[in-house]
Amino acid sequence: MKKMILSGVTALALLTGGVIGSGSIGSSVEAAQATLKFKDVPSTHWAAAAINSAVEQGFFQGYADGTFKPGSPVTKAEMASILGRLTDQPNAAIQETNNFTDVPEWAKSGVSAAIVKGFISPANYNGKLDAKASLTRGEMATWLAQGLTVVDSDYKQALSDVSNTVIPAKEYFTGKLASNQKNAVAVALGTGLMSVANDKNFGTDRTTTRAEVAVLIARYTSVAKTKPADFQGLNELRAVGLTGTNLSIIAPKYKVLPESRYPESEDYSKVTGDFAKIRNQELNTVTHYADIKLKNWIIVNPYVKSDARSIYYPVFVDEGSTLLRGAYYSFPEFEISIKTSMNQLQGGSLINSPAINPAISPSSKAVIDYGVSHINSFLGAKGVFNVKKPTYWGLGYLHFDKTLNPRILLERSDGTHFEIIPQ
Repeated sequence: MKKMILSGVTALALLTGGVIGSGSIGSSVEAAQATLKFKDVPSTHWAAAAINSAVEQGFFQGYADGTFKPGSPVTKAEMASILGRLTDQPNAAIQETNNFTDVPEWAKSGVSAAIVKGFISPANYNGKLDAKASLTRGEMATWLAQGLTVVDSDYKQALSDVSNTVIPAKEYFTGKLASNQKNAVAVALGTGLMSVANDKNFGTDRTTTRAEVAVLIARYTSVAKTKPADFQGLNELRAVGLTGTNLSIIAPKYKVLPESRYPESEDYSKVTGDFAKIRNQELNTVTHYADIKLKNWIIVNPYVKSDARSIYYPVFVDEGSTLLRGAYYSFPEFEISIKTSMNQLQGGSLINSPAINPAISPSSKAVIDYGVSHINSFLGAKGVFNVKKPTYWGLGYLHFDKTLNPRILLERSDGTHFEIIPQ
């Protein structure tokens, strides 16, 4: 896909500053030079380069007092007009009608264009866009994700695939992420379009600033030129959504043994390497203190850097953490139903696997920062569980050294068993 550029200058009747209006662009050189003179955008500003580019391309202009106001919020009408002017964004296959009754005259054509290009779906609104309101990050994620589905149908599939995924944002772990924005947030994070803030929240209710929009224009252009399968983070989110684990992406050496490796007496039809077949299913336990299910299972390789890292690394692992003898981190999410009473030690005896350990939870600072559910929240005096049905994340170690029992065996009550080993 070619670089997205402006389709022309849409007349945006803003009193001052804001999104650039008709007749005010000038030359690209002049716009770039003007950006460099903004009193409130020094060269050290985190979005300086993106602001330069956005002004150069005509998306924004400065204010009469020589400022850009990078922290000022952007309204829905302003953002819709920007998105509607991306010429290389294809039109949506199904065209919806602009039936909004509250869009100011100057923004009507821009909003209509954003609808045509698939960024905004009027069906998600009740006749009013609330066009003058500041655009929230949650709604921004929704608009951008919807735009991507028009660019490549696999993005539409990705939006569906992440419905049951684990999202690396604090709101997910604390139960504060709205269900109608969850999938879009997952795609925004998985593609790198958007990220969490220093407090680990995605900030769905926070407003989107002019500086952020300048950055997002460039990021959207880049993501739209990239296949969904080329984003490891998105691949992980999709895999967890569909199967409950990112094992096949982070630790692909772990596989089910072929039938030839099993004795003839073994019913191989009961053997599976598909975690989805045991996800959320009641598992047989070594002891019988409780019934147990695995909701999700996240694997993190602590040795790789940069883009090769799991998207879940910052959620569970502190920077610089390593393990002995080449092990990976294993983070299973348990749903436990205690029969009478059970202490922490007894919980650890439910499943005999170093990778799937219900006795402890990760103790990293990252886990605390992200609000990941911890076993300690459910333990009372003498380590006895004080609730009957706790749900929390455990900590285990995925081994590759065959002397450390790398085999993983989990069995359902009907005899179906998930059995994998590094090969």
